[in-house]
Amino acid sequence: MTSVLMSGVVALDPFARDSAAEGAVLRAAGPVVPVELPGGVRAWAVTRHAAARALLTDQRLVKDVRQWAAYQRGEIPRDWPLIGVAVPGPSMVTADGEEHRRLRALVAQAFTPRRVELMRPQVEQLTARLLDELAAGEPLVDLKSAFAFPLPMTVIGTLLGVDPADHGYLRELYERFFRSVPDPAGIHSIIAALNAFVDDLVRQRRAAPGDDLTSALLAADLDGSELSDAEAAATLRVMIAAGHETTVNLITNAVRALLRHPDQLALARSGEVGWSAVVEESLRWTPPTSNFLFRYATEEIRVGEALVPVGDPVLISYNAIGRDPLQHGVTAELFDITRDPIRHLSFGHGPHVCPGSPLARLEAQVALPALFERFPELSLAVPDDQLRPAASIVLNSLQGLPVRLY
Repeated sequence: MTSVLMSGVVALDPFARDSAAEGAVLRAAGPVVPVELPGGVRAWAVTRHAAARALLTDQRLVKDVRQWAAYQRGEIPRDWPLIGVAVPGPSMVTADGEEHRRLRALVAQAFTPRRVELMRPQVEQLTARLLDELAAGEPLVDLKSAFAFPLPMTVIGTLLGVDPADHGYLRELYERFFRSVPDPAGIHSIIAALNAFVDDLVRQRRAAPGDDLTSALLAADLDGSELSDAEAAATLRVMIAAGHETTVNLITNAVRALLRHPDQLALARSGEVGWSAVVEESLRWTPPTSNFLFRYATEEIRVGEALVPVGDPVLISYNAIGRDPLQHGVTAELFDITRDPIRHLSFGHGPHVCPGSPLARLEAQVALPALFERFPELSLAVPDDQLRPAASIVLNSLQGLPVRLY
């Protein structure tokens, strides 16, 4: 479990057994606090909304792993379970400035609100099909596996030209990739499998371009140059992961929150409060990403009493930030879809704000009302306290969401 070491460092729980309590401990320790990640890796966590908003646009914090002093000194074990998350390769996630803008440009263009809205009919049709399949099956089902996962994975897979037969394989790899505890096969075998998959996808589209976003990325002229194969592969890894994991967790966590708060569900189902408010409150209260790794200090940075040294890594703790009472008031710990206005940072802020957030919002805004309309008696199949979180300090996810449909 989360604990405070004698040095004043907060040790994050690798099994993520109580993310809300961990967020409260972090907030109580200050706006920027020293933390120990699984495996003994030290970092700083940003725990308050105002501090995060400021630091996410602070040019003294960069994404370049070459600025991580402990990593460059060889002090981070190469088999650290989160090495792939912290050092993911040359993509828009790891770049800053002009290089970041170059790598992000095409991805951002693909997910503008206008283009995403054009995808609504496809999302609605896919949602209806998945609900039909649920209705034709048994009343007890893992809603995460049967609904929350296939919806965004099919959408992002179709966009990128990923064969539907590979969706389950990718789900397994990414769930293992984000775990905070050692995998029996070793993290590098998982990274190698993901690299092999996207490298093969790049080779296929180089040889035979199709009508998909992968082909468009490879063919694009970005300021007089194309994406290299390495850049394209790293970008695809990011897009596949962010394109499904965020929405899987958003839908799963929102359903859980609504079932735990029937009064809030009633407000949404009656139309008194819009489903977009449900989505935003879910993003705030149980953000899909618990902690985002890393940015690195290129200068000493003082925040309150904390002094982040040059070369230290900084993570953004969305678990802590989402319930910050200085931003959301004395009711910050409550799930309240009538909260107005809902201002959160769960998709980030500044240059690195998630470009896929319009699509994630659309998918959740379509999926949630359709689900509860089709299954008005939907309920948890086990007591809420028996639901098991995924062992990840990065993703705010459940291992499964067993429900009774009717």
